[in-house]
Amino acid sequence: MSDYTVKNVEPVAVGTDVQVRLFTLAEGDVIPWHRHSESTDHYFVLRGKLTIETRDPDHRHQIAIGERFQIRPGTAHRISNESAPDCQFLLVQGVGKYDWQKAEPS
Repeated sequence: MSDYTVKNVEPVAVGTDVQVRLFTLAEGDVIPWHRHSESTDHYFVLRGKLTIETRDPDHRHQIAIGERFQIRPGTAHRISNESAPDCQFLLVQGVGKYDWQKAEPS
């Protein structure tokens, strides 16, 4: 599925077109550059601050508790926790077939 390790990933609901997972990232955890061909990522921050970097356009976003962020299909992005201690977020992915395509850093 992916080639990274974070503190915890808990599946909440997994279907053919939609996935919902609860992520916990320890300080310094990184989900490397990647993209999805069909599914949109919806991030909902529950604890800490989440850093989301995107390409095309190149942006760096810090998402706090209670905020949400959306990444459209085909957009290269990287997710990290630069805050202490942990960052927890709910990730809703869909609608569309899930894939995880590695993207090279720029």
